[in-house]
Amino acid sequence: MTDRNAELFERAKALIPGGVNSPVRAFRAVGGTPRFVQRAQGAHFWDANGRRYIDYIGSWGPMILGHGHPAVVEAVHKAALDGFSFGAPTEREVALAEAIVELVPSLEMVRLVSSGTEAGMSAIRLARGATGRKKIVKFEGCYHGHADALLVKAGSGLATFGNPTSAGVPPEVVQHTLVLEYNNLEQLEAAFAEHGADIACLMIEPIAGNMNFVRASVPFMTRCRELCTKHGALLAFDEVMTGFRVALGGAQSVYAKLIPGFEPDMTVMGKVIGGGMPLAAFGGKRAVMEQLAPLGPVYQAGTLSGNPVATACGLATLAEIRKPGFFDALSARTRALVDGLKAEARDAGVAFSGDSEGGMFGFFLMPELPQNYQTVMKTDGARFNALFHGLLDRGVYIAPALYEAGFVSAAHSEQDIADTLSAAREALRQLPR
Repeated sequence: MTDRNAELFERAKALIPGGVNSPVRAFRAVGGTPRFVQRAQGAHFWDANGRRYIDYIGSWGPMILGHGHPAVVEAVHKAALDGFSFGAPTEREVALAEAIVELVPSLEMVRLVSSGTEAGMSAIRLARGATGRKKIVKFEGCYHGHADALLVKAGSGLATFGNPTSAGVPPEVVQHTLVLEYNNLEQLEAAFAEHGADIACLMIEPIAGNMNFVRASVPFMTRCRELCTKHGALLAFDEVMTGFRVALGGAQSVYAKLIPGFEPDMTVMGKVIGGGMPLAAFGGKRAVMEQLAPLGPVYQAGTLSGNPVATACGLATLAEIRKPGFFDALSARTRALVDGLKAEARDAGVAFSGDSEGGMFGFFLMPELPQNYQTVMKTDGARFNALFHGLLDRGVYIAPALYEAGFVSAAHSEQDIADTLSAAREALRQLPR
């Protein structure tokens, strides 16, 4: 039988760098041929060969309802009939902004954009403009999009300025970016002690999804808030992945239950708020957001911002996930998956740890959950690759890289979870010892 995936990959490589339009899709980390998706429905997609897979990436998070939810499809269809893009305001932009602000108490105003990268870089520009400061703090292993100032790895020493992680990023572009170790209180204290008066913002993924699934500890997050307040820096939450995915109020609502009075100053969102369409947002307190043009001196613009079809998709998605009991059911299904994987690994004698929140999860082939990127890097990549292909061969599609979180949708059934655990049972027992 002809492998249509391989054929399409060869065609793509002749015209698209690496054969893909986003690097992780290329299977470079795990080896093999990427699956070219032909269609998707519910918790499944079908590749170019017509084979069905249980999908645990869900377009890297947006498909919280599953693929092709009837209410969302209907809303998008109606919006498309009215027009794809106008370059002028629409009522749906206002309605979506109202919904976001209602669901996330820390937000008083938002600006809609088209991608998480655009939202992240705009939030940093706004933080610098609002504070009049240059320096920003980020954490190794947290990904905030591919803006130049954020493509940075940690330097060699305590609280040092970072080094570019991509060609094409001059060192002077990242000279004001401090890169610290996630969950490292000592480095956090040292950074603010030395640079506090110059720090515009601290940007953090509260639950990191790009070094797999790693939570910020409560003491660490508490201190991030305290130090930003003390030194006049803005605490910016990157909730592109976690926003409306781990809870209706995002990860910040999870921390607000654990830290009295907690909230960030700014929030970056994407993925779920667009329901699978290109849509993202950044927002914060009114005094900060009013520094944006046309009211203030910080410029930001986008032709497709607040796109009428994307906002229709986002509004329909938010309407579904805010229904009573939605997140209780989604969380229970995700926990069932993670607990089942732990049990299968234990029975197979494989070191394994896992965690989840809402509809987001992660696992590691190590006995304890890591707390930072350096520990994540100690994962046995070869064994993960073997597990990935073991699952793929059995019709289960997880992220093709050990540094990526996974996602469960409301469309995943008990049978999907049972089939996944059956595949994992076989794949784990075949891992190299």
